[in-house]
Amino acid sequence: MANNGDVKVGKVVQIIGPVVDVEFQDYLPPIYQALRITSKGFDLETPIDVVAEVQQHLGEGRVRAISMLPTDGMVRGMNVEDLGGPISVPVGGATLGRVMNVIGDPVDELGEVSSEVRSSIHRHAPSFDEQATELEMFETGIKVIDLVQPFLRGGKIGLFGGAGVGKTVLIMELINNVAKGRDGFSVFAGVGERTREGNDLLREMVESGVIKYGEGFNHHMEETGEFDLSKVDMESIKDSKVSLVYGQMTEPPGARLRVALSGLTVAEHFRDQGNDVLFFVDNIFRFTQAGSEVSALLGRMPSAVGYQPNLATEMGEMQERITSTKTGAITSIQAVYVPADDYTDPAPATTFAHLDAVTALSRQIVELGIYPAVDPLASNSRILDPQIVGDEHYNTAQEVKRILQRYKDLQDIIAILGLDELSEEDKQTVARARKIQRFFSQPFTVGEQFTGLKGEYVKVEDTIKGFREILDGKCDDMPEQAFYMVGTIEQARDKAKKMAAGA
Repeated sequence: MANNGDVKVGKVVQIIGPVVDVEFQDYLPPIYQALRITSKGFDLETPIDVVAEVQQHLGEGRVRAISMLPTDGMVRGMNVEDLGGPISVPVGGATLGRVMNVIGDPVDELGEVSSEVRSSIHRHAPSFDEQATELEMFETGIKVIDLVQPFLRGGKIGLFGGAGVGKTVLIMELINNVAKGRDGFSVFAGVGERTREGNDLLREMVESGVIKYGEGFNHHMEETGEFDLSKVDMESIKDSKVSLVYGQMTEPPGARLRVALSGLTVAEHFRDQGNDVLFFVDNIFRFTQAGSEVSALLGRMPSAVGYQPNLATEMGEMQERITSTKTGAITSIQAVYVPADDYTDPAPATTFAHLDAVTALSRQIVELGIYPAVDPLASNSRILDPQIVGDEHYNTAQEVKRILQRYKDLQDIIAILGLDELSEEDKQTVARARKIQRFFSQPFTVGEQFTGLKGEYVKVEDTIKGFREILDGKCDDMPEQAFYMVGTIEQARDKAKKMAAGA
């Protein structure tokens, strides 16, 4: 409660889980101010050094803060230091190849992130006149995405799906396809997802060369299989292409709520330096979920389905910052968990409003064994427009959708009467639709160890050519199994020949 020179000091007066009430005298820290709580002067086995963020003013010199780290062992009377501003994180080249947490501390055991520049995680979105408006397609090398819901460079893309339909694998493949072949930087924010997946992603990036730990480390890992951090070359790491910011499932809700902003702050800095940035978020639903937990802990009245009353505001403040300016672009790819596969749930429904393209993953397609399990009829993109992607691309995509929709309409008739009762035209539609469905499948580089198939990157023109040939009837004589898990139409032809030879 004293004022030590310029540092304002208060005392902890109440702790309820991650919520800490602090009392100051003659001073009140503003909302979003960062506070540091330490166990100095207390005899504890494990010293406490926790950062919290002011969320409410309670009156009589008291503020309510949300902790970014577990509060185990914290007691009333501990000293609280005002850090003089909001939570800030290191930004710039020093973050490349590194893994940080919500407050910018390293979690990869490679020492301090030695950046001269730190930025506050709370910033305003760029003003309207600073924003860029060009529309350009962003190639991903994944057939179903490039054809039916092309991604917009500098846009926001959502990958929607329930539990276990392949959102994280699709994000990892996109990182693999896009980060490897580009000069720009990528930032990955792991928001409330599995720690194991975070670890797998780091290893995947080191193995694929997106994160560079040096020749010595790679050689040692190839020989022994060990991930020995003592072999990391701190000079090589500067040539990495990606920064990772993690706030996993084990973290308190405050960290899961703010880690998306920490990752976004790193991405914004790269953009403002004139770079093209890819910003991956896995999973944006956990951001909403953490907001709901924090809201309940702060005693706010819940809204629909128990979500926080400021759900739209919280989401809007973050999403509006993910934008392209005249200096650089942020293309954001966000995985969105859909609770119980219910798209009307307020969390996914609020996210929809901010997106330029929607990639919907479907359990029915998983059941068919088709991966990536993207539902082309439920997915869309605002740049699937002949003036942006060209007439051939647009017409092919629309015709593919029309055939798939007709097949869907016929499924009840097929189930009741059988395929033989259909007209010749409908039989042809069904045969082509089933080939199209299987041709949408594609072996992934990140799935090589599961499928045993080499990953395929398919250029947009090859994708359009392949589907065009199916639509034009040039593949009517090929068995539908030949289209399953291949890249281009030429590979499907080779597979059909092998199947015919082996029959």
